[in-house]
Amino acid sequence: MEMGFYGAAGGVTGSCHFLAAAGKKILIDCGMFQGEHNIDEENRAEFGFDPGGIDVLLLTHAHLDHCGRIPLLVKRGFRGEIITTAATRELTRLVLLDAAGLAAEEARRAARYRQRRGEEPEAPLYEITDVLDSMDRFGRLANYGEALTVAPGITVTFGDAGHILGSAWILVEAREGERSKRILYSGDLGNRGKPIINAATPAPTADVVVMETTYGDRLHKALGPSVTELRDAIRATLERDGNAIIPTFALERAQDLLYYLRELTEKHELPANLPVFLDSPMAISATEIFRRHPECFNAETRLDFASGRDPFALRNLHFTRETSESMGINQIKGGAVIMAGSGMATGGRVTHHLKHNLWRRDSSVIFVGYAAQGTLARRIIDGAKKVRLFGEEISVNAQIYTIGGFSAHADHDELLAWYGSQQPEQTFLVHGEDNGRQGIAQVLAGRGLQVHLPVIGDRYPL
Repeated sequence: MEMGFYGAAGGVTGSCHFLAAAGKKILIDCGMFQGEHNIDEENRAEFGFDPGGIDVLLLTHAHLDHCGRIPLLVKRGFRGEIITTAATRELTRLVLLDAAGLAAEEARRAARYRQRRGEEPEAPLYEITDVLDSMDRFGRLANYGEALTVAPGITVTFGDAGHILGSAWILVEAREGERSKRILYSGDLGNRGKPIINAATPAPTADVVVMETTYGDRLHKALGPSVTELRDAIRATLERDGNAIIPTFALERAQDLLYYLRELTEKHELPANLPVFLDSPMAISATEIFRRHPECFNAETRLDFASGRDPFALRNLHFTRETSESMGINQIKGGAVIMAGSGMATGGRVTHHLKHNLWRRDSSVIFVGYAAQGTLARRIIDGAKKVRLFGEEISVNAQIYTIGGFSAHADHDELLAWYGSQQPEQTFLVHGEDNGRQGIAQVLAGRGLQVHLPVIGDRYPL
């Protein structure tokens, strides 16, 4: 048996982990790299293994940094089965189609620049037809807590990771002759106390644990004070007659924010007729998918839906799918909450709203999620005085808020609580920058456990 690491090893994005066991080659996730300046080059690079030799891909959840290179994997020869939960399958289709559309748009824009320089245009990473081909590879669906035989000698069990709708940790049980191993992949673990889905179920005992460490070096703000901070940031913006721009992840964060905004308006802590724009076709579609998967909801949310109460419905909520509608929002000079993707402001409609509002002292930008190194969101959070948008230098005059309590990721204490008191033979810490990995490594090493901090390309015998 052997493990390999081909993404999110020394960084947060591009999750892709390899396992050879019982004569089969398995991938856990195949995500896109995000954030750095040479990101396109990284995503186009070889995988580090033969895609045609992979038998099964186990997908933990539908975020782009975990599923975003699946179409490229298929394009380069993967013909195996993809196994995931029902909700993740639906969300992945949505995410990948959106990514292909954005890639095509970016390729057309880049082609114009390249042609003016006398260079040949470059094709997008993959196209919509590649996404549709990749969806044909999705096979059996996993239910939480039910063991599934992937191949002779290999069973997998998906457990609720509490991160986004349908997210899972995955336990792989592999047997080769008399030898057997229980190998646990955390996927991305959720922050407890979220309003819609269940918290992560605890880790089962395992011989080998591969665990994310996104926030391994810190604790989140409490959720209650974070909601209060969101309310106060919006109130202050309304008092200045500005707009509140919220760069929003389409999956989970958008739905959580709609839930909290509805609660705040119902309690009269924000104006009942507060105009809220969800300016993200993907987030709108994701919200519709949420409504189709009550099996992922916590008891309170299931009860809301059963009684006919929609937890996402605000009185003055506007879904803007069309580009013309999105452009129209920029005519609003104040008094609105505008939620748009992408959450790290690496592209999408939020960049246009930032162009129109970032320079205004009466407006606000409210960051409510993780911002990777190299992203526009991180540069603004880190105090940049000017940023470049659409070839134009924009002054950062708006009020900037960073509210950590809404994170979809477990913090230091929650990661350790999920891990529990087990004593595996080996633990591999992934999906974290250096500080995050070290924050967990020091604790586990202090327990006398063997801890590895792999980098991309590392392989380990089991």
